[in-house]
Amino acid sequence: MFKQPAFWAAWFLTIACVLISPYIQPAWVLSIIIILFSLTLFLIPETKYASISFIILAALYGTGWLPLFIFASTIAIIVNGEGAFRALRDTPYAYPAYIVAGLIGSALVMIYFQHFVPLIAVLGVVVAVFLKSALRNQVDILMIEGLGVAMTMYFFDELRYEVDPTIILVAAIIAFSFGFLAHRFRVMDLSGLFSSALIGIILIAFTRDVRWFFIMLSFLMLGSVATRYKYNYKLSLGSAQGHGGMRGYYNVFANGLVATAAAILFGITQHPLFTAMFLGSVATAAADTVAGEVGMTRANPILITTRKPVPAGTNGGISFAGEVAGLSAAIVVLAIALGLNVSTLPMLAIGVTAGFIGTNIDSLIGATIENEGIIGNAGTNLLATLFGGLIAAILYYFVL
Repeated sequence: MFKQPAFWAAWFLTIACVLISPYIQPAWVLSIIIILFSLTLFLIPETKYASISFIILAALYGTGWLPLFIFASTIAIIVNGEGAFRALRDTPYAYPAYIVAGLIGSALVMIYFQHFVPLIAVLGVVVAVFLKSALRNQVDILMIEGLGVAMTMYFFDELRYEVDPTIILVAAIIAFSFGFLAHRFRVMDLSGLFSSALIGIILIAFTRDVRWFFIMLSFLMLGSVATRYKYNYKLSLGSAQGHGGMRGYYNVFANGLVATAAAILFGITQHPLFTAMFLGSVATAAADTVAGEVGMTRANPILITTRKPVPAGTNGGISFAGEVAGLSAAIVVLAIALGLNVSTLPMLAIGVTAGFIGTNIDSLIGATIENEGIIGNAGTNLLATLFGGLIAAILYYFVL
């Protein structure tokens, strides 16, 4: 069970560094100690990339870029989580064990430093397990995990946003429950589960309102139904969503990052303009996904830039059926938002308009820079949702 003794030696030594860190000043002294220790670890193949991560984190801490608490929490999450994962590797419990061990490590650091920021700790652990699932076949995964967790925790720590631990607990339970169900019913792969859980926790924690998450969930459900619509036919055309229609973290982040940013901005400012931005971006994501999935099943689509017929599934191809389906999807999302009292009738009209424009911007981007190979489909979706969100915010500012 406990193989790889070099890793476990590194585990004990790094934990020791965390324990003594408050007593070694100035910071660069501890930084040099950890760097020297990590250079030794670098010579051991199984800890090579972990040592690179420790060196970079120690350098950031020693030069004052990374606070001690973030530095110690990152090490605790990565080392504890990785240890638990390796102990239960190739079992169904490996990822849950990573989460539990990471949470225990971050909780102990909070207690030890008397610095209680549960939201940052939870987000750090979720980012760690997401990166583990998304990059599990890469040899440098530990290096990326460490940097990803540190940068995430640093970003949210700088926001100085406080939220009741009960809300965080509820957010985590709801987000992971729906993520698990989506994975179980083959709507998302493992990376999609953890990335959607991350977005769900942020949405609920920053808005203090589970209804925003349900609006995002409505997009996921619409997209899943549309993806499975005539799936075998789309598969025969070579334009069906890969992995049996399951969505991964690329899809989740491409369609959800703008909405997540809007939720964070709303949480900080409480300005309804960011509600409009959120609704516009989600409406765009829903409209684009549904329009694309339905449109590629129709004959004789035309390219949005030239109006000439193109094969089904061509980037930038549009059809009447796809346009109607996309508009309908935007209306459904905004109607759900209205029913949940997150939207008003005027904001519904703004969101639907932004969603419809956004999905056609997606087609325009697809027909131009995506077809030129400058960006991929995920980049196209991200830009489209950004435009949809910004259009909704601009319309809200000038109309309401």
